[in-house]
Amino acid sequence: PALLAALPLILSATPASAFQPLQPRISPAAFATKSTAAVVVAATKTTQSSTTTTTTSLSVSNSSPPDRPDVDSFPLPVRFIARSTKSDRSSDLRIGEDAALYDFDDEKWGKVGEAGWTSFFAAVGAILTAVAVLWVYHPTGYSDDFQAALEDVAGGNSHLVTLMYGIIFPIVHSGLASLRPYGERVVGARFWRVIFAFPSLCLAYSWIAYFIAHVHDGYQFYDVSQNPAAHAIAWTVNFVSFFFLYPSVFNLKEVAAIDEPKIHLWETGVVRITRHPQFVGQAMWSAAHLAMVGTTFSLLTQALLVGHHAFACWNGDRRLYDEHGDDFLKVKERTSIVPFAAILDGRQRLPPDYYKELLRAPYALIAVGTLGAYFAHPYMQAGAALVKNTGLVEG
Repeated sequence: PALLAALPLILSATPASAFQPLQPRISPAAFATKSTAAVVVAATKTTQSSTTTTTTSLSVSNSSPPDRPDVDSFPLPVRFIARSTKSDRSSDLRIGEDAALYDFDDEKWGKVGEAGWTSFFAAVGAILTAVAVLWVYHPTGYSDDFQAALEDVAGGNSHLVTLMYGIIFPIVHSGLASLRPYGERVVGARFWRVIFAFPSLCLAYSWIAYFIAHVHDGYQFYDVSQNPAAHAIAWTVNFVSFFFLYPSVFNLKEVAAIDEPKIHLWETGVVRITRHPQFVGQAMWSAAHLAMVGTTFSLLTQALLVGHHAFACWNGDRRLYDEHGDDFLKVKERTSIVPFAAILDGRQRLPPDYYKELLRAPYALIAVGTLGAYFAHPYMQAGAALVKNTGLVEG
C-alpha cells in the first residue's frame, strides 16, 4: 500500500529512458539489413526460359501509423471543445491566464514516466488504490476505525459527528493548502500535491458517506425529494453549481501531479462572474440539497460546508496575493465574490464573444462528470448504507 501511494512520485522521478525496452546486442540498423537480405534470398525465385530470366523478391516496407484526426474536420460543437477559441480580450489587463484553454493536437499519451495521459491514469489509479486499501476497505483500511472513534466521542450523536467532520476536514484541507509554500520547498511541488490530496480524499469520502447515510437524522422540517417540480429545480441548481465548484481544475495533469502544480491567477471564464466560484458553487449545491430534505442534520452539514468555503475566500485571496502580488490586486479590483457584482458596477466587462470562454473541454468534462454523478446516486446510497451497516471491522 505504501508503494502504491508513492507510485506517482516514483513515476515522476524516474527518467523516461528507464522505461525503454532493452536493446538487442545487434544494432537495429544491422538487424534490419540482415533480416531484409534473408527475406530477399528466401523469396527469390529464378525462372529461366529460353529468352528471359525473372527474379522475384520481397521487400520490407516501413509503414507509419495513421495520422491523428484533423480537428478542423470535427463537427462544429466538437471543434469548439477540441480546440479552444480565444475570446476578445481587448478590455482585459492580460496579467492573468486565459482559463480552460485546450488543444487536442497538444495532447499526447506518452509512456509511463512521461508527462502524458498514460502517466496520468497510472498515477490516478495508484492513488485511488492506496485510498481504497488504506482507508475505504474496512478489513485493511482505517475509515471505519476513524469513524468509530468519532462516534465514541460523540456518544452516537450524528449531529456531533458531522460537526467534528466539519472541523477536521477544513483544518486538514485548508491547513495543508496554506502550508504548501513551505512543504514544496522541502519535498517539491509534485510530492506535496500527493501529501495534500491523500488525506483530503480520505476525509471527503468518509464525510460524504456519513452524510448520505444520516441525511434524514434529527428533526425533519420537510421532505420534498419525491416532488417532481422540486426535484427538477434542485437538479438544475445542482447541475449549474458544478460549473462553479470545479473551475480551477483545468489541468488534470496538475491535479495528479504529472505536471507541476501551480497557483494560477485566472482572468477569464467563470472568474469574470465571481472571483471565488467554489464558494458560490458550494452555496448553490448546499441550497439545492437542503431544499430537497430539510432536516437538522442536513442543515448543520450544509452550514459547515458553506462556512468552510467562506473561509476559503479569505484564505484563497491571501494565497493568491502571496504568489502573484500586485497582479492579483489588479485582478481583484475587477472581480467580485458576489456573482455578477463587478459586472453590474462596471468593474468587469464581458467580451462580446464571452461564450467562447465557456465552450471549452474542461467545462464539457464537468458536465459529463456531473451527469455521471447524478446517475450514480443510487449506487452512492447503497454504498453508504453498506458502510453504515458494516460498521467497525476489527483489525
